[in-house]
Amino acid sequence: MTTDPADAPAPAPAPAPAPAAGRRAPAGAAVLREDVTEAIRAAVVEELAAVGFSRMSIEGIARRAGVGKTAVYRRWKSKLHLVLDLVGAFAVDGLPVPATGSLYGDVRALLEVLSHVLRHPVASAVIPDLLVEAARNPEIADAVRGALLDGERRMAEGIVSEAVARGELAQGTDPGRALDLAIGPLYWRQVVARDAVPGRYLDDLARSVVAGLKATSPGS
Repeated sequence: MTTDPADAPAPAPAPAPAPAAGRRAPAGAAVLREDVTEAIRAAVVEELAAVGFSRMSIEGIARRAGVGKTAVYRRWKSKLHLVLDLVGAFAVDGLPVPATGSLYGDVRALLEVLSHVLRHPVASAVIPDLLVEAARNPEIADAVRGALLDGERRMAEGIVSEAVARGELAQGTDPGRALDLAIGPLYWRQVVARDAVPGRYLDDLARSVVAGLKATSPGS
């Protein structure tokens, strides 16, 4: 097996008094070099493009990155965790809910975020393969749902809640419908058809999403 000197144990520090408020890292602790980590991430994207998720292996990733398998396993315990780490880099979880003061403005802002995510080169390489695997494997489906959809769902719930409070939507409007109306067209155009998405398209789509939400609100 290929050794990986880039991730060799760190040398023991020279004897020195420990700070009163902290602890010294144990001698021999592994030093995970950032350049090695980035090389592995780049190798994952290349490996996915070459063979797809189902045929991708830690061995192939390590070989492509020029490191040993142990360097990969020090950072991620499986290829699924490795890929989900990449997905997490462009997930929207943690972003603030749009607060433009109108339902149209909030939906338009959400579409801008989603469009930016789908334009990411890693997203275009990873997401289609992951969705295929998710259809076959419940564990992957759960992981993908958590990595990709939780943040979007939270934003949609916030947008709908604020619109209800302003009187733009009726109580009981389904936030999931907002995501369906927004993500479906964008995913089809950017990931499947791979067409450019000009700003006016997002403007028109935002109006369509708003109209759809109002038309399907309770009591409409």
